[in-house]
Amino acid sequence: MAKVLLGKEVADVLTEELIERVAKLKDNGVEPTLAIVRLGAEADDLSYERGALKRAERVGVKVNVHELARDLSQEDLEQVILDINADDSVHGCLVFRPLPQQIDEEKIGAMLASKKDIDGFTDGSLAGVFKGEDSGFAPCTAEAAIAILKHYNVELSGARAVVLGRSLVIGKPVAMMLLQENSTVTICHSRTKDIAVVAKDADVLIAAVGQAKMVTLDFVNPEQVIIDVGINVDDEGKLTGDVDYDAVEPEVKALTPVPRGVGSVTTSILMKHVVEAAERTLN
Repeated sequence: MAKVLLGKEVADVLTEELIERVAKLKDNGVEPTLAIVRLGAEADDLSYERGALKRAERVGVKVNVHELARDLSQEDLEQVILDINADDSVHGCLVFRPLPQQIDEEKIGAMLASKKDIDGFTDGSLAGVFKGEDSGFAPCTAEAAIAILKHYNVELSGARAVVLGRSLVIGKPVAMMLLQENSTVTICHSRTKDIAVVAKDADVLIAAVGQAKMVTLDFVNPEQVIIDVGINVDDEGKLTGDVDYDAVEPEVKALTPVPRGVGSVTTSILMKHVVEAAERTLN
């Protein structure tokens, strides 16, 4: 029977640490502040925003929510971003994506100041991840996956890690972060031949493809640790990950559930990035 890697335990440790760091910032006259930019009221965005607001209140981070019309023009959104860039009281900015069709998302990403990009939106942040530098910030979900592995003392140095998925939001950055931990990393995608065979050889498997219950018994081995980043709805209307949890759980060493896994840690990483951005203003 696998060890279940619950996100709450990781999030609670991070939260307690952040409460102390926020208190020190406020003692130095700095109130860490996050700007959330949301176009419309998509259900997933609202759910994440509620979690972020709750976590922010707990650690003492101030949040300014820019709730904008879904049909907002490119020019108007650009002005919002420029205003956030110019506001020294705002340390981090989260732009909910994907942006509506009329918005040039790449251009918005290029406009946001990298020092305020706390979710790996800008080229500057992603460059820092790929170069192994502290400039910018990794996407929060990718960093949450690594945070869980470290919290539960999963050996990454020398480990064979397989990442299922190659997106810039999770797959590619989490692969780079695993490399920084001295893992040997293979990235799999829709064109990978014998993907189950490749995955089965992994010590650490990161599932981030967005396909419900794709990871079955053919993908796993008894010594494997699985981080399931997927959030899907199955045929029965239930929330599920990329891993067929009921089938796989008895056959692996450890894994994260969905829900109560990676998603539970993501908002804590978001707040960690805001706090770090505020701390950099003091330095």
